[in-house]
Amino acid sequence: MAKAKVRGTVSRSRSKVPSPSPARRAGASALPRALEEGADCVHASRLWAPWRLEYILSAKPDGCIFCDFPAEVGEENDRRNLVVHRSPRSFTILNRYPYNSGHVMVIPRPHVEQLEALSREEFLDLHEELRLAVRVIREVYRPEGLNVGMNLGRIAGAGIDEHLHYHVVPRWGGDTNFMPVLADTRVMVEHLDGAWQKIHAGFEKEIGDT
Repeated sequence: MAKAKVRGTVSRSRSKVPSPSPARRAGASALPRALEEGADCVHASRLWAPWRLEYILSAKPDGCIFCDFPAEVGEENDRRNLVVHRSPRSFTILNRYPYNSGHVMVIPRPHVEQLEALSREEFLDLHEELRLAVRVIREVYRPEGLNVGMNLGRIAGAGIDEHLHYHVVPRWGGDTNFMPVLADTRVMVEHLDGAWQKIHAGFEKEIGDT
């Protein structure tokens, strides 16, 4: 018996893709133009620090450590609290959960969360302390570069958002190695107490030389 051949037509419908709006086209062309005109403004590398999850998940103390630590005077307390230097209205402290060796924070004494809430004297003192801290970290650690900045507000990444603070993080080429990626483990080359001694001495030397 002959098999009947069935012929059918397959209709293909094409969905019409709307053309992008002029604003979208302008935005799409803006990034390549920005990359060509100012490549330094876009930097893809990140300092990967999964070990800081210990801080994120840990129980937080009552009150504000950025108020409590400088209130405890004396070198023994400063060493325990990792305070490496004090100015009249600010102080510099080691980060207990550092992104890199030598990671310090520069903090105003007043408990404020907005930069504009500082008085003129407090603002100037904070930035003199920041400049001094950068100079000391450069001298003590000889980094190839530095990240310096602050996050204002929790949505911007501030861990302690109610008391503003600067971060100063020394950087070296290759400082994001395979260990954090594979094992969530950071190879820190020095103990925090050793870092405290070096940076504290660095401040003393810098102030003595000026």
